Amino acid sequence: MQGYQMPLAIALAVGIAATAYAQETPQVLKLPDQIEWKAPPMVGGASTAILYGDPTKPSVYVTRTKFPAGLKGLPHTHPDEWRTVVVLSGTIYFGLGDTWDEGKLKPYPTGTFFSEPKDTPHFVWAKDGEVVVQVTAMGPTGTKMIPPK
Repeated sequence: MQGYQMPLAIALAVGIAATAYAQETPQVLKLPDQIEWKAPPMVGGASTAILYGDPTKPSVYVTRTKFPAGLKGLPHTHPDEWRTVVVLSGTIYFGLGDTWDEGKLKPYPTGTFFSEPKDTPHFVWAKDGEVVVQVTAMGPTGTKMIPPK
């Protein structure tokens, strides 16, 4: 019987910790018609909605960004500790590097999941039509544009 006491104690401790965490984190529910889209500075025509958390703080956040058809996001970086992206609609063309190069763009269609390592130079294009992506990351975030060479 002794062999079962330790795993049971660990399971109880994990369960209590998870319950405490769940109680500290309020439920968030945003139906599609309740999502507030705002145009951030420096991203001509794109709009972003904050779904969870505060992207300006060192914590987890979730946002959606809507790129209108034809929008080019010139080379830039993000300082997030980690950052993941899901393409919710459309096809985003994504390329790595600090110089715009259409030859490096790869199509990421609806349903694609990818990560962007911290401070990695990249660029995007909503070449074929409107694109909506969802970002889950550890802030604080920002966008640092890379000057053309």
